[in-house]
Amino acid sequence: MQQPALRLVRLGRVPYAELLGQQDRWLRRLQPEPCTEGRSGIEAGALLLCEPAGPVYTTGLRGGLTPEETARLWALGAEVRVTGRGGLATFHGPGQLLCHPVLDLRRFGLRLRMHVAALEACAVRLCELQGLQGARARPPPYTGVWLDERKICAIGVRCGRHITSHGLALNCSTDLTWFEHIVPCGLVGTGVTSLSKELQRHITVDEVMPPFLVAFKEIYKCTLISEDSPS
Repeated sequence: MQQPALRLVRLGRVPYAELLGQQDRWLRRLQPEPCTEGRSGIEAGALLLCEPAGPVYTTGLRGGLTPEETARLWALGAEVRVTGRGGLATFHGPGQLLCHPVLDLRRFGLRLRMHVAALEACAVRLCELQGLQGARARPPPYTGVWLDERKICAIGVRCGRHITSHGLALNCSTDLTWFEHIVPCGLVGTGVTSLSKELQRHITVDEVMPPFLVAFKEIYKCTLISEDSPS
């Protein structure tokens, strides 16, 4: 059976709004054409990857920030955005790998919960490839990837008509003090960490990109088509 193909879109270090714009364009591209047997040769979506250029707090469908908290975060110099993903408030910023797969789950034979588990497996596998052992997924409400009580990767997705958006945020060399201004994902009593903190060396988003792509292709059993390849 032919593996599903995803367009690989590496945005580099960009404003969070640019990632959302690319995501919306791919959603419009996929949603008008429902999956059919005849589409086997067409891309099953896109894998959007970037590093946020500046600090931004996002909330999900369940909210997570009061108007007063939102004003306080803006005053810190961060952007605050309401998104359509699942989950509560979290932080995105420089030193973080954002991965938004916009894909048709039917082309992968996945249900939504399986997709979330696959994203978690990608982050766990990346940690292993970087030499960091002990990373694991936990049952809800502790979605994401953890080292004991420290979250290294947050996950929040959206799915409509079998098409996914949003995805994961993996802390590579993120300034973790930004998380101190919120209760990340609404989980009281837990902490956050990064690859750099755990491995005691500076790890950039660029460094983890190749092993992350290895992990993604391995777990999703897909082909990635470079963004500069012919459509």
